[in-house]
Amino acid sequence: MDDTLLLLTVAAVALVVGLAAGWAVQSAAVRRRLARERSFFGLPEGSECVLVTHRDSSSAQWSIPRHDALALLGLAAVIENCGAHPEVAPHDTGLQGFGARTEFCVGDPTAHRRLAAHLASLLPGVAVHPGDESGTGRGTFAIGGSSYRVEPGAVEYVLLARLTAGEAGRPVFLAAGQRPVTHRAAVRHLVRNRARLARKHGADGQFCLLLKVVNSQAYGPDVVELVADVTKAATTAAESKGHRAAS
Repeated sequence: MDDTLLLLTVAAVALVVGLAAGWAVQSAAVRRRLARERSFFGLPEGSECVLVTHRDSSSAQWSIPRHDALALLGLAAVIENCGAHPEVAPHDTGLQGFGARTEFCVGDPTAHRRLAAHLASLLPGVAVHPGDESGTGRGTFAIGGSSYRVEPGAVEYVLLARLTAGEAGRPVFLAAGQRPVTHRAAVRHLVRNRARLARKHGADGQFCLLLKVVNSQAYGPDVVELVADVTKAATTAAESKGHRAAS
């Protein structure tokens, strides 16, 4: 074998080895990323999860409001990627306690029974105003001494939370908003920032974030600001005292 042929052979072997090594490294990175995602969402391959949402009060049939349906579609890709199996359930259907399977609970806590129950038991520091007889103040959040009132189409708030029940429990994710568009905005924030949230709070960590949806009448769910991480205040029972209105 002359020198030229030898060099070509060595180069070809080196190329094949390099490609194989690169593929192996990339595959390992994808597997680690998927493992972290499954851990964060509590969705091992083949596991089950439940998506709990409103019934559409304007429809005689069992249907889901538009923005909530789009929010669930945003979660569907994550669930499929993790290899899990979802079930969609209305909020007023009797369900087992949390922790047995991952739960995504999406809606308005003044009308969503399951969500209201989770807020009462898991986020005792959050109060949601039911509104007076005319509906004024409905959906206002009171957290840590501050109140967050909705300005429809201009400023709307939503809580995004990941909570657990015991060491072995699967997480429950809450998207509790003042208007339907905020539910979709919260789910988008969760899906887009899942890797960062997992790094910051840990794969098994709890968090409760207060998000603000800005000018939804023009931008829909696209413009979202993080107001604060309210985990400590939300998970601590609130004292009975007046609340300061948010600017």
